[in-house]
Amino acid sequence: MASPTVKLNSGYDMPLVGFGLWKVNNDTCADQVYHAIKEGYRLFDGACDYGNEVEAGQGIARAIKDGLVQRSDLFIVSKLWNSFHDGPQVEPICRKQLADWGIDYFDLYIVHFPIALKYVDPAIRYPPGWKSASDELEFSPASIQETWTAMESLVDKGLARSIGISNFSAQLVMDLLRYARIRPATLQIEHHPYLTQTRLVDFAQKQGLTVTAYSSFGPLSFLELDVRDAVSTPPLFEHEVVRKVAQRCGRTPAQVLLRWATQRGVAVIPKSNDPQRLRQNLDVTGWDLEEGEVQAIAALDQGLRFNDPIGYGLDIPIF
Repeated sequence: MASPTVKLNSGYDMPLVGFGLWKVNNDTCADQVYHAIKEGYRLFDGACDYGNEVEAGQGIARAIKDGLVQRSDLFIVSKLWNSFHDGPQVEPICRKQLADWGIDYFDLYIVHFPIALKYVDPAIRYPPGWKSASDELEFSPASIQETWTAMESLVDKGLARSIGISNFSAQLVMDLLRYARIRPATLQIEHHPYLTQTRLVDFAQKQGLTVTAYSSFGPLSFLELDVRDAVSTPPLFEHEVVRKVAQRCGRTPAQVLLRWATQRGVAVIPKSNDPQRLRQNLDVTGWDLEEGEVQAIAALDQGLRFNDPIGYGLDIPIF
């Protein structure tokens, strides 16, 4: 089974359903990527900060060697971490990440957060995380425009086919579009029924940006991180509204949550280590929820954001 694709404003086709690499353990990452490719996944969403790009690349290399896919069949996504926003640092870190993956170009390279932190040499600590080399939270003076101009040069040099943004507010998107020579192809945001961000999604789509949802299952991804509200918030898989829709459709609650997004043109990047759930998560485009069901799920919105620097004890109030 293969995911349908969406045409990006850069002209390239991106699968609507991909495999997210956040919190995939290093010791299992290569195998998970390899098995996901066998199940039909073609988009893999990674990042410097996930610390598993080498292993993800190993899984891809094995799949190509075994004849499961060619590089051109895959859509590889990675992200620019906050510590590398200074213009001169963007290309070198992108090249390092490409080398870690063992590929020549990214299909999509994304600014991970609209936060510029002080540069940390990869030789000192990699991934650098949120703190500087002196273990303090220190900001860089780099503007988003400086960073974006360097991102555009990656396209010019063939290091990235498309470039995008993540965790940007509508106002920051508006500002970026005023000076962007190459418009962002995608906007990746936390998006689930407890945080629908309807105005932001609508605005981005009207501007020609494809929206990608992360954490489609709400608090589930944040339980082990002890994030505020994650433990006390009812799991979406067990919510009566979601379960009722799943029962009518003959689908799992996870499939319902993913279809709720993809039916509205929002791409999704779930992950699983279970072969059956891998297949189920990919099968979220060939059937529809009823309009009333879409609205009922959207009505669960509580503005609950789980992926927030403030929630990790960082004084960075970007949301």
